[in-house]
Amino acid sequence: MRRMIMCLVVVCCVVFLGGIAVAQQKGPVEKVLEGCSKEFETYCKNVTPGEGRLLACLYAYNDKISTRCEYAIYDSAAQLERVLNALSYLANECRDDLKTYCSDVKPGEGRLIDCLDKKKDAISDRCKTAFREVVQK
Repeated sequence: MRRMIMCLVVVCCVVFLGGIAVAQQKGPVEKVLEGCSKEFETYCKNVTPGEGRLLACLYAYNDKISTRCEYAIYDSAAQLERVLNALSYLANECRDDLKTYCSDVKPGEGRLIDCLDKKKDAISDRCKTAFREVVQK
């Protein structure tokens, strides 16, 4: 339980990984909000959202959360892990292209992916393949 809560704290930091499609599913945050709605209303209604406070609240009541909520948390953690693995793969395959074409781009909010997309005619075949596999699924 502690591992999954910690994984989901990362979800709160990664609002949307610009350009990454996650197979037309609800995002990790939406899954937890929906799956744990009863718990949020029962135990966390006075908690101010943000900075992981809602997840900390769930963690404080982890012995009382429903199977539905627990599943939503595990499922969201697995979804986040898949997205992070895909981004890691893309970054590794496009490392040289990112240095060459996007070194002046500030990371975050999908800006590096947008940069690669704009330079798609110039980037290496290796990066093009990774880009197609990860971004254009």
